[in-house]
Amino acid sequence: MTGSQGMKDRLKRSLPMIGSIVEVETTIPTVVLTYDDGPEPVGTAGVLASLAAADATATFFVLLSRVRRHPEVLADILAGGHEVALHGVDHQRLTGYSAAQVQQRTLDAKHELEDVAGRSVRWFRPPYGAQRFGTWRAVRRTGLDVVLWTATTWDARDVSEHERVAHAVRHCSNGSILLAHDAFAGPADGVDDGPEPVLDRGALTAQLLQEFARQGLVGRSLGDAVTDGRVVRSAVFSS
Repeated sequence: MTGSQGMKDRLKRSLPMIGSIVEVETTIPTVVLTYDDGPEPVGTAGVLASLAAADATATFFVLLSRVRRHPEVLADILAGGHEVALHGVDHQRLTGYSAAQVQQRTLDAKHELEDVAGRSVRWFRPPYGAQRFGTWRAVRRTGLDVVLWTATTWDARDVSEHERVAHAVRHCSNGSILLAHDAFAGPADGVDDGPEPVLDRGALTAQLLQEFARQGLVGRSLGDAVTDGRVVRSAVFSS
């Protein structure tokens, strides 16, 4: 272990309750699969089919702007045995709001999502991962735990599928939380991040699961992973 890595590991454990979840310590070889920005009929359906084929579970961080348009897709996620978590009312950065506004927006969104899903929600991921300490604390006051990630699939970038798979696999190991997307946030979600990359999200999920299986890793939701593991936190704050 390098000195810098050892310092990072010590920092993660020195502030056990001040920070966001970034990985899971577990004895079961696991990659925690997370999907942002849905639900969306085509992308989510493809991801769900690939997860079912591999007998894998995932956590879907949904936008209320999407849930309101596609409640039937949210129902499909739950029917597949997956976990639903909150990504926000829309995809706007929380750092553009005061802490009081963040707390109220998040609490209202949590209640609305729980009403639609018919179950409680545990996790929250800030859009773009952008958060200050004040916004993080505001979210925690709603009863939600903030989840970031260890690695990403690069599926919001215009790169080849080979690059996406290679990047994700290279940065994942036991307990890693993988960021992927089953949709692409746009103007209807309060943002304009340019054109959506052209890719088959279901096929990407299938390839990732095949590569992880070769390494002896299974794909599980965060809720499933913590049943026999322990979350690791890191105090990650940005603008």
